[in-house]
Amino acid sequence: MNKIDYLRISLIDRCNFRCNYCVPEGEKLDYLLKQELLNYQELLTLLEKVFIPIGFTKFRLTGGEPLLRPGIVDFVGEVASLAGCDDLAMTTNGFLLNKLAKPLYDAGLRRINISLDSLNPEIFDKMIGNGGKSRWEQTWQGIQAAYEVGFNPLKLNVVVIKGINDSEILDLAALTIERNWHVRFIEFMPIGNGKLFNESTWLPSAQLREHISQKFGLIESNIKGNGPADVFKIPGAKGTLGFISQMSECFCDKCNRIRLSADGWLRPCLLNETGQINLKDALRNGVDSSLLKEKVRDLLFLKEEINFKERDRGTIGAYGRTMSQIGG
Repeated sequence: MNKIDYLRISLIDRCNFRCNYCVPEGEKLDYLLKQELLNYQELLTLLEKVFIPIGFTKFRLTGGEPLLRPGIVDFVGEVASLAGCDDLAMTTNGFLLNKLAKPLYDAGLRRINISLDSLNPEIFDKMIGNGGKSRWEQTWQGIQAAYEVGFNPLKLNVVVIKGINDSEILDLAALTIERNWHVRFIEFMPIGNGKLFNESTWLPSAQLREHISQKFGLIESNIKGNGPADVFKIPGAKGTLGFISQMSECFCDKCNRIRLSADGWLRPCLLNETGQINLKDALRNGVDSSLLKEKVRDLLFLKEEINFKERDRGTIGAYGRTMSQIGG
């Protein structure tokens, strides 16, 4: 059994973007009420008394958009100072980073992934569902601010959608040449927007690698991350290129993570909705931490059979939550 030591924590289900691979166009989302969210003390209790004691050492804060959660900087400081937290990261769309990059860094955050699906402002705005106001420039400023304050290397996540942003692969890959930026190309998944997936579908990572290799050359990198990316680099480049190939090269056997939703559901697999347990209700009902640890251990034991490869045995029909509500 693969060691499971990486927890992705969704802090909020709201987002200031409506990325079209995450939320179907025109769909109305029912957001959680404040009291339905795990509060910061509950999250710290789960980390200190459940997850860290059973061997979790890597944590990533996600959303929705985590920077929308009030008090995020202080919470980052609390998590970063926990004994047993060896690695703390965040995934954000970068729109609010211009002002928050330095406070987050000073609080102890050292790794950050920023979504950047296009270098073309028009395509970018189309993909994020901007509502008529361009947001590319402020997002780009947030990326620059994060890099300048010390997030180095800095990771950029790119969801590649055929016919929308696949023409920019070379330009995005070139960002790694002069900067120690790690660009991650992610295959579009059938969750969040099934209609768009059926219309545009996904491009296999092997095809992207071949395209980049023909232009720049491509060699394997000895720099590996905590996740499932296959990492390469352009010869002589300062940064790296990663390929997350959950559709074409299923990596369930290498998966080392589980996900905690903003309202406390612990989910063993992004693409399979079976096996979830409600930690929020258990915590608020006074269930002892030793029993919670036992429940989580049992889920980890079952995780090998609750994965994307076994999806036909789990989720039937439409997924109950969009990507933004799960936390990616």
